Amino acid sequence: MAASEPQPGKIAAQNRRARHDYLIEQTVEAGIVLAGTEVKSLRTGQASIAEAFAREDGGELFLVNAHIPEYQQAHKLLQHEVKRPRKLLLHRKEMARLMASIKREGVTIVPLSIYFNPRGMAKVQLGLAKGKRLADKRQADKERDWKRDKARLMRNK
Repeated sequence: MAASEPQPGKIAAQNRRARHDYLIEQTVEAGIVLAGTEVKSLRTGQASIAEAFAREDGGELFLVNAHIPEYQQAHKLLQHEVKRPRKLLLHRKEMARLMASIKREGVTIVPLSIYFNPRGMAKVQLGLAKGKRLADKRQADKERDWKRDKARLMRNK
């Protein structure tokens, strides 16, 4: 099941570097288990998922290394752990397919964005990613530059 693109304006965190460093083969939308202060902190838009990835542990997927800062207005006893592993919620068949693909060499699951759906629930857009080599990155840069130049030429005609 392919995930729809997150709506603009509701994005809490985005991993812009992922599309540069990885070749994204497929995207999947997943729910995420969060504490109350984590949700409030996400709504302020200060989270970072640049170093985050999904890992399988005990038959479940967890989002690891996602940095969601403490919510400043909450009491110290109610604060959450900043970089704790967060459980991802997927259908059983989707999870089995993702776990099978993780076992392949060179494939990982990276979060592309965390956003709020129209119902106000926090969702994670996950990408099934394969690492790019330096030559692949250079080729992608050349193609992007050529598209930009071509659009500029067509606009000036």
